[in-house]
Amino acid sequence: MVGTGAIGRETARLLKAVGIEVRGAGRRARQGDPDFGEVVLSESLEEHVGDADILVNAAPLTPQTHGLIGRGVLSAMKPGAHFVNIGRGQSVDEAALADALRQGPVGFASLDVFETEPLPESSPLWEMENVLISAHMSGDVVGWQETLAEQFLDNAERWLEGQSLNNVVDKEKGYVPQPR
Repeated sequence: MVGTGAIGRETARLLKAVGIEVRGAGRRARQGDPDFGEVVLSESLEEHVGDADILVNAAPLTPQTHGLIGRGVLSAMKPGAHFVNIGRGQSVDEAALADALRQGPVGFASLDVFETEPLPESSPLWEMENVLISAHMSGDVVGWQETLAEQFLDNAERWLEGQSLNNVVDKEKGYVPQPR
């Protein structure tokens, strides 16, 4: 799991619930994480992907994650591995991904986000039989609009009362920091 924030953590919990061993890659290396077990540094991802059957990218787009999954990481993947991108399109080198899908080692890709959205008609990914393209609607679940409205109203009330807001994006980091 690349990205150990809220989305990566929840995905890890769900995968573990069905018996899948999960490891994480994030900004800080650590052992004994309750959801990931081991977390390696994202910048050393190339050294760690060779054992993974599935590589899921749920990382936010920051200067550190832009192009993170490039030719080096993709070529270090296990032959036949499945790559899933639910993070940000610009964290993946799509040309390198297309090559890794054509020539190996990547066996299959499930893609919800792309460098350019919508994915241009000229992209070779459209024609590949080992690629599943979704409509960038992975978060479109029953009740999402109500949940979003409740979050907005809660923050509006907090703002009016002079309280701190929830889910504030750190503009320097590019994501909502999670409590440790």
